[in-house]
Amino acid sequence: MPVTLSASAPIVVFDLDGTLAETAADLGATLNVVLAREGLPPVDLTRARDLIGAGARALIERGFAAAGRDLTRERLDALFRVFLAHYGQHLCDASHLFPGVLACLDRLRAGGYRLAVCTNKVEDHSVRLLTLLGVADHFAAICGRDTFPYCKPDPRHLTQTIARAGGDPARAVMVGDSRTDIATARAAGIPVVAVPFGYTDVPVQDLGPDAVIDHFDQLFDAVEAMAGRTRTAA
Repeated sequence: MPVTLSASAPIVVFDLDGTLAETAADLGATLNVVLAREGLPPVDLTRARDLIGAGARALIERGFAAAGRDLTRERLDALFRVFLAHYGQHLCDASHLFPGVLACLDRLRAGGYRLAVCTNKVEDHSVRLLTLLGVADHFAAICGRDTFPYCKPDPRHLTQTIARAGGDPARAVMVGDSRTDIATARAAGIPVVAVPFGYTDVPVQDLGPDAVIDHFDQLFDAVEAMAGRTRTAA
């Protein structure tokens, strides 16, 4: 059922990979296709999880670095196109929402929150993946690394996502899983909730988020506390 939100509704902005959805298997499989083309050994899924978090271009760079291979800018650009073409055909082979995501999104919307996605996945893939996962219509905006001239950790990626969704940065909360998400929110002056089950090279607790939740059934209360705090500050 559609939910009518007021113009002053607070907004929750989510990262996608490793936050809303477990996508490592499909991203890792595509990375391995790229590596195989270059005669490099595959990266196992456990290792791939450590490489994800800053977008496909960074994933390719990290995959090559893990294999001890240098990569020129020109070759990276070419392999990035290969990655996007292959991944675009395999967005949801194994990807799935994390437990509790759908119920959490429904509860947030019913509670008067506007929702958006700010991800370093390209916009087309982001929209199509969230559509395949059945939740694209929950979001007022889905913004990828190519939506604006800048992307996370540039804070403008987050603030422009909020603007596109019709939200107010003074009444916003970010939800993410990585150093990139936390740094982006910090630079934008927006409180951030971290999930510990995503893609990060260090424990998210060590990165100084405002809160860490272990399950999405804890997010509503965490966001309520932070949204109240930002309302008071505003």
